[in-house]
Amino acid sequence: MHFLSEYGLFFAKIITAFIFILLLIIVIVGMNRSQSDSHQQIKLTKLNEYYKKLAYRLQKQILNKSTFKLEAKSLKKQQKLEEKIEKTNIFVAEFIGNIRADAIHSLREIITAILLLAKPRDEVVIILESPGGMVPHYGLAASELARIKAAGLLLTVVIDKVAASGGYLMAVVADRIIAAPFAIVGSIGVVYQLPNFHDWLKSHDIDYELLTAGEYKRTLTMFGKNTKQGREKVLADLDITHTLFKDFIHTYRSQIDLDKVATGEYWYASQALKLNMVDDLMTSDDYLLSASKRANIFKLSMTPKKTLGERIISTFALALDTLKLSMHKRSDLPDF
Repeated sequence: MHFLSEYGLFFAKIITAFIFILLLIIVIVGMNRSQSDSHQQIKLTKLNEYYKKLAYRLQKQILNKSTFKLEAKSLKKQQKLEEKIEKTNIFVAEFIGNIRADAIHSLREIITAILLLAKPRDEVVIILESPGGMVPHYGLAASELARIKAAGLLLTVVIDKVAASGGYLMAVVADRIIAAPFAIVGSIGVVYQLPNFHDWLKSHDIDYELLTAGEYKRTLTMFGKNTKQGREKVLADLDITHTLFKDFIHTYRSQIDLDKVATGEYWYASQALKLNMVDDLMTSDDYLLSASKRANIFKLSMTPKKTLGERIISTFALALDTLKLSMHKRSDLPDF
């Protein structure tokens, strides 16, 4: 009994120490997580190597041993020949946009990195997906892509799903627009909408006061009584924005008949091809796979850099999982 009580006390101490260390790690992670936005690093992946390894693994499973050895030797010879050939580089980045174009924070850093690395003959491929959003945000995103053109690099935009409104504003900057056949493009228009609760407030005897200095400081509001003058001012502003949108498209893609397409409508890429809104019908996978035969392809992405606390806790979790596995593993069970 004395032994059991001593053992229980020892075990309790271990558990207490474990809980204390775990809480300390959680506190460290919490303190560092607030700075996670500034702890970003660029990840560089060479897609050529990925394609080669994928083909190697598939051949190893499909072919018999003798045939596989011959194919492996042939592949090595081909790789040596390719290494002697000087290739251009293709830098790939993704932009997945929301209404505020939040992905621009990562894209601008990636573009800066590309401009530090790229040579005049190199190409930049942006895999773009966005239904559009706020005008200043997508205006900035388009301007970031324009940096690539200004540096003398070839810019290709590939649309697999949708690049509409602000998304298409970005796309037209490219030298070449490629889209999957059913991808949605266009929506060259401007929209402004908001609910108005004035009548509801009035029916409940609730007054709403809005004081401004400047004739057009506020035009349409959610709670005040909107006027004809306010509506006319908003419509005038929308027309100005729409004109800027069309002028921007004409600057980069003058072959488009804006009278036909700047109506706010959208088209599938197979239709947009006839309207000169896209240049080729192809998915990003097809384009990059075919390009890997003529160029070195590097994909750049932003990944969170683990803080000290996160590294400690991930190491601790890995050690705990290993301990659990060693305790529960049985010799009569298969390994993965």
